[in-house]
Amino acid sequence: MEWIRKLGRTITLVVLIASVSQFPLATAGPAAPAPTAAAPVTQAAFVDKVRFSQDSEQFRIVLDMTSIPAYTVSLVESPQQLEIELPDVVNRSGAGQLSFNDPFVENFRFVDLGGGRLKAVISLKLPVQPKISVMNSPKRLVIDLQKYYESKNEYVIAPGVVYREILKGRADGPVKSFILEVDLKSGYTLKPVLSNDSVAGIEVLSEMAERTNGVAMINGPYFMRSGEILGLMKIDKTIVSTPELPRTAVGVMPDGKLIFDAPSFTGYVELPDKTKIPIDGINRSRGESELILYNSYYAFWTLTSGNGAEYIVRGDRVVEVRDYNSVIPDGAVVLSATGRVAWQMADLKVGSRVKIVQTLGDLWDKTVSAVGAGPSLVKNSEIYLTTLGEEFGSDVAGGRAPRTALGLTKDGKALLVVVDGRRRSSVGLTLLELAQFMREQG
Repeated sequence: MEWIRKLGRTITLVVLIASVSQFPLATAGPAAPAPTAAAPVTQAAFVDKVRFSQDSEQFRIVLDMTSIPAYTVSLVESPQQLEIELPDVVNRSGAGQLSFNDPFVENFRFVDLGGGRLKAVISLKLPVQPKISVMNSPKRLVIDLQKYYESKNEYVIAPGVVYREILKGRADGPVKSFILEVDLKSGYTLKPVLSNDSVAGIEVLSEMAERTNGVAMINGPYFMRSGEILGLMKIDKTIVSTPELPRTAVGVMPDGKLIFDAPSFTGYVELPDKTKIPIDGINRSRGESELILYNSYYAFWTLTSGNGAEYIVRGDRVVEVRDYNSVIPDGAVVLSATGRVAWQMADLKVGSRVKIVQTLGDLWDKTVSAVGAGPSLVKNSEIYLTTLGEEFGSDVAGGRAPRTALGLTKDGKALLVVVDGRRRSSVGLTLLELAQFMREQG
């Protein structure tokens, strides 16, 4: 998704209006010289004292002043600090740099900008939500830094589609999340899309969204740099990729309803002599002594090297035999074998009849499309993490990271969730935190 941030720019025009007064002309005597207007004198304000207090929720800095000028506030990202510019102010508090033992706030200092301008600078360790207020009796500028906060923006981008942005301040750093709530009863369908309409190769997500004219798009399964999918994918009733082991997936039924489970793939090729050879994978690079099935979702060719045998099958008959890198015709599949498996299939020739079986189980065979990733996060409104059972490593299970999740609310709405991470503006979530977040969304 692309987020477009509009920056408003305010321009203040100061217009000087000359007022002309008319006086009667003197009839005699020299004219008196016109009086000279005195230049306005700005009385400087003073900072007399700097005080601070802190607790787990908030950090407060108070400037005791003789008067409060028209100040300006800036929140700088790099370096991370809050700046308050104070025109016509002199610091006579004697306060130098104040350092704090606080997980959010590092130090406070004044910077003399010259020309009677003073800047109060608060260096931050973690982002905060500032709130500046003025007290008039006595004169005080109060700077409150909220450590824990939540802001939410919500937009209806289409009938039945609601987009939300949520920013939460936390002890471990802020977290930005983006949620798309889709009413599946409003005529919308969730559908997997391949980069450049093929497994091989990659494509920028925003370009995929523009090309497919989708209302919204998020990342789907895990994938390699080559584009090969690590997990289950099914598009238009055709299995595009198979998981190495059963992991949580979402399936879309013909009526648009979503199902969740960890389906297993079973596939084999039955030779003319009734020998059944297991299919080791679909649309991925083949290894030693493997049988890989390629269909038109993979690429134009199989992209294999010359150490095996390939059989182009249309319907239930072999129509061509090649050594490697076969063209994958529309409406046909390529059975690519190496090693021991190639030896078992060596008797196949053009015209040989074979039976290809691919199944995900009775229920999942009825799905129109499916995407697998995992692990599971929530089941029956309770946290239900399957990280260990689905054998995820530390690259997925460990620590805070950017996350993508898909869920279904109690009232049947799909939630497409993206959490930003690995940056100061958003540190990401652990899988447990993501599960808790998804549960909070309904």
